[in-house]
Amino acid sequence: MSEIAAAYRPVTNRRVMKIAGPIVLSNATVPILGIVDTGVVGQLGEAAPIGAVGVGAVILTAFYWLFGFLRMGTAGLASQAHGRGDGAEVAALLVRVLMVAGTAGTAIILLQLPLFAGAFLVSPASDEVEQLARGYISIRIWSAPAAIAIYGITGWLIALERTRAVLVIQVWMNGLNILLDLWFVIGLDWGVNGVAIATFLAEWSGCIVGLWLCRDAFRGSAWRDWPRVFDRVRLKRMAQVNTDILIRSVLLQAIFVSFLLFGADFGDVQLASNQILLQFLQVTAFGLDGFAFAAETLVGQALGAGRRTELRRAALLTSAWGLGIGVVLALAFATIGPDLIDRMTTAPEVREVSRQYLYYMVAAPIIGVAAWMFDGIYIGATRTRDMRNMMLVSTAAYFLAVYPLMWQFGNHGLWIGLLFSFVVRGATLAYRYPALEAEAEG
Repeated sequence: MSEIAAAYRPVTNRRVMKIAGPIVLSNATVPILGIVDTGVVGQLGEAAPIGAVGVGAVILTAFYWLFGFLRMGTAGLASQAHGRGDGAEVAALLVRVLMVAGTAGTAIILLQLPLFAGAFLVSPASDEVEQLARGYISIRIWSAPAAIAIYGITGWLIALERTRAVLVIQVWMNGLNILLDLWFVIGLDWGVNGVAIATFLAEWSGCIVGLWLCRDAFRGSAWRDWPRVFDRVRLKRMAQVNTDILIRSVLLQAIFVSFLLFGADFGDVQLASNQILLQFLQVTAFGLDGFAFAAETLVGQALGAGRRTELRRAALLTSAWGLGIGVVLALAFATIGPDLIDRMTTAPEVREVSRQYLYYMVAAPIIGVAAWMFDGIYIGATRTRDMRNMMLVSTAAYFLAVYPLMWQFGNHGLWIGLLFSFVVRGATLAYRYPALEAEAEG
């Protein structure tokens, strides 16, 4: 039987781990890359290059992640089609995703001048940081189509439980990026531009590897069944799901971009410290995402197969594993966090300030687990309208809280506001979860 039209199987702990294990391993390479990116420029002994890589990467990620719906929406829709045994629709979804990625990436390249002029207009970073960040962005922007396509390819593979393939893509792409970082920055002394060139090359190579791993979708004729690919009903459903996720992603990025920009107002040292600590938050996100992705797949397939009772089991099992990972991460940050900070920068003042805020990173995995796991559950069920609405609530709560908190507590208030947004998102999604089950049972 074709792998893209496999029969439905019950939800078990073993199946959860088979999906989540490779994802956790593959995601682990991403924050390692962030640590290396930060660490190699940190060896220059100055705060500005660290801040420049942070600002440049966050701005680019913000624009790219506007199209993060390609991963999430594809995972939900493809997992449900897979659960129904509709292999033709699974193949057609991949083609639609690649078309969207190519169009979106090209548009970002063509519109780069006004887009990034606007981004730096609202950035309070110093002139030195801004100049270095502009050079970084002007290089990395040319891999936009590949970076966006990887989102969709990853979501498609996750929906089919082919997470080992996701691991191959991430290990190849990020491993190559790390090696090129060390060569270009430490070996050739290319500085911030060396980090950008390494990422540009790695993203295009990762996209090529991903397409090769999806090659079975192109063996039959379903992928070029243009009436199906451009079917109005299917396109409308895809657009509805992805629009909700897009709005949700814009709001989430508004929180993180504003966080970094607000932090820049406290000076280059504080900006560099926040950038280093955000790598810990990336570790948290990617660790929990492994089980959130498992929830997307298992909830979506259960719903597509019409096995409503399996939906709750999938939600409970994946969430229990997610909570366990959250506890492990919190303990790890508490014990080895200071050593990791020292390895990411040689600047004494950045090290000292980073340690003062480390306890926020210890709290983040526990505080954020509900938000991450419910995201996976809602994506698998394609209850994207609820995701959008609850993100609106949590974003409003963040901005209402962060201004008075910063005025009162400075950078501590900024971190408190960020963690508060996690709490609100998790609580509001939990409030709406009974409606998700009620609709599934109807």
